[in-house]
Amino acid sequence: MWGAGPVFLLPTATGAALGSEKWGIGPTAVVLKQQGPWTVGALANHIWSLAGADDRADVSVTFLQPFAAYATKSGTTYGINMEITRDWTGDVWVAPLNLVVSQLLKAGNQPIQIGAGARYYVASPAGGPDWGVRINLVLLFPR
Repeated sequence: MWGAGPVFLLPTATGAALGSEKWGIGPTAVVLKQQGPWTVGALANHIWSLAGADDRADVSVTFLQPFAAYATKSGTTYGINMEITRDWTGDVWVAPLNLVVSQLLKAGNQPIQIGAGARYYVASPAGGPDWGVRINLVLLFPR
């Protein structure tokens, strides 16, 4: 399976240090294969700035997310991915490797997925993180 479309950058940060203060747009695409309990694929996009604060650097950022997940019959999913970001304007790489485990549950009639994982930074800028954790709660709305 595959899909493609646009990706947008909106200047919604609440502080100048938290965002680019730029508007941007670019292409995005995903390819994946599901076979048995396995899902394997990649998501990629690139964003170029097209408007925004003149005193801020232009945006030219590539994002690549290869992923693999194994889903058990009991609703547990084991996953691995990378969230590789290349800032071409700032000449910076960020590349965390994520290992995650999630579980499908029901809260009343509402299906939910809860998960947690560890993150190791294969590449990060000087002063950037070495590791991290992730927790998630996803509400699911099947047809």
